[in-house]
Amino acid sequence: MTKKTVAFQGVLGAYSHMAAQASLPDYEVMPCASFSEMMAQVRDGHAQMAMVPVENSTAGRVADIHHLLPNSGLKIAGEHFQPVNHQLLGIKGASLSDITHAHSHEQALAQCREGLEAQNIAAVTHADTAGAAKDIAAKGEAHHAAIASRLAAEIYGLDILKENFEDMDSNTTRFLMMAPDAPIASYDSAKKYVTTMVFRVRSVPAALYKALGGFATNGVNMTKIESYMLGGRLSAVQFYVDCEAHIDDPAMKHALEELAFYCEGDGLQILGSYPAADIRYKRA
Repeated sequence: MTKKTVAFQGVLGAYSHMAAQASLPDYEVMPCASFSEMMAQVRDGHAQMAMVPVENSTAGRVADIHHLLPNSGLKIAGEHFQPVNHQLLGIKGASLSDITHAHSHEQALAQCREGLEAQNIAAVTHADTAGAAKDIAAKGEAHHAAIASRLAAEIYGLDILKENFEDMDSNTTRFLMMAPDAPIASYDSAKKYVTTMVFRVRSVPAALYKALGGFATNGVNMTKIESYMLGGRLSAVQFYVDCEAHIDDPAMKHALEELAFYCEGDGLQILGSYPAADIRYKRA
């Protein structure tokens, strides 16, 4: 039987690669050059799942993802929280004192800002973490390093010059697993779920306040709400929301009815209703 495939943005050794291995161990992996390509590979049937990073506990939202999700043709099947432990990587024989420049994705650089400043190392933006490691290995210059995973160090033959280089020990990235035909999870009142949606409200006074009121009055916990502009227009705003509830939960149904009343005609889109990851409810 042919194995299923999970697509991710980046090259082998990326944190998305590690997330795919952890959450979908029976899948083959498919590296993609961009998020758009990753989603297209799944939409066109060349891969069965996309591993989509949406936010990091240190650096916040992953750029551009919220713009891509609503028009991707994919639905959310589940979520995965991947611990992100950055390593400062150099070529064989290099030492920490040699390093003047560190190359990595802008998110990784943001997650290591304090360490870079402490070592007086200049940050150089790269398309992805593992790609930076691959390029540093090919470059072969002792004063250039990459910030990437331990897996990337193994794949590209680099030395770890400083372990756990991230500023925050709890550094974690949340991923969404997405597929064209991902079904809504069956509702069980004893289990925990997340529903993700995007919406646009009608342009009337207090529309957003009233649209969100249904979540408060029905006791639905909203864990995330973010706004972003559409089509380059300052007047066109879309909201991205995560709720800790299943779409078939009676309280959630009432909240959605109230939200829909204040949305534009096609302004509410459910991206998925799926089992919550256990880590959401773990406390230190």
